[in-house]
Amino acid sequence: MSKKLIKANVVAENFQPQRSDYKKIWTAPFILAVVIVIALGIISLSTGVYNIREQDDGWSMFFITRVPRTAALMLTGAAMSISGLVMQLITQNKLVEPTTTGTVEWAGLGLLLVYFFIPSPTLVMRMTGAIVFAFMGTMVFFLLMRKIKLRSSLIVPVIGMMLGAVVSAFSTFVSLSFKMTQSIENWFIGSFSSVQIGRYEYLWTIVIVTILIFLYADRLTLAGLGEDVATSLGVDYNKIILLGTAIISVAVGIVTVVIGNLPFLGLIVPNIISMYRGDDLRSNLPWVCVSGMGTITLCDIISRTIIMPFEVPVSVILGTLGSLVFILILLKQRRRK
Repeated sequence: MSKKLIKANVVAENFQPQRSDYKKIWTAPFILAVVIVIALGIISLSTGVYNIREQDDGWSMFFITRVPRTAALMLTGAAMSISGLVMQLITQNKLVEPTTTGTVEWAGLGLLLVYFFIPSPTLVMRMTGAIVFAFMGTMVFFLLMRKIKLRSSLIVPVIGMMLGAVVSAFSTFVSLSFKMTQSIENWFIGSFSSVQIGRYEYLWTIVIVTILIFLYADRLTLAGLGEDVATSLGVDYNKIILLGTAIISVAVGIVTVVIGNLPFLGLIVPNIISMYRGDDLRSNLPWVCVSGMGTITLCDIISRTIIMPFEVPVSVILGTLGSLVFILILLKQRRRK
């Protein structure tokens, strides 16, 4: 009996919807991780050039900018990490995440086209365009994977990045041709510097996304074992793949519009968690959320303090860290072979 079939039988035994065992989730390491994230959140709230204690409007600025920024960091970290986790599960590849499959680039193209057809689009219009194109782009990627027979762990993300590069090049061409570069500048940068009250609230949708993933965790885990195994265990494989793609698209689309391009976050966190905890989506989801929050908050604190009073885009810090993790994962897989 193959390892995949054995794993399928184990998952199938626990396939019936269960209430989460809080004692298993709230272990000492997880509580420590939560405490660390809370500490990083407090540091984020107290980090900034503007001295809130010595200014008359200091506390007003605190609630207008720093509180929304910290909340946006937490929600964005959870969103991109969850997206990476789900995408790696349904593609059965540890090197896949929204920025290595072209999903983020497609969301950026959707954002650009909204600006092209609507001169002054609302935030909802921009998010709708980004979500629809993120969904389309992810489906294009999955269709390509079905057509390609050679599906090694390295080939899949390479194809995704090539697809993303083509879409990004087209977006750049259109933006330069029609002088729309400033309209999508935030997408290229990926920064939290412009986050304030009234510009981040849609990120709370990530809470609904997380609940949906938790509810469908067992089915998504079975889908990650492959179409044949999932179908034999009574799961509608295509329906679950569509659901997973829709969830990823909503998360990536919202983050792209509000924050911008955040590379490799969905690669770093799920891989580190799976190294120590395996590939069970339901039990890993709280860990991935908390770790994603902590990772991006730490990167944002570094970006704000490394050349203070100026600020480095958080995407630069994430890109540097993510590329190192990407290389380490490749080296680890090579040693296994």
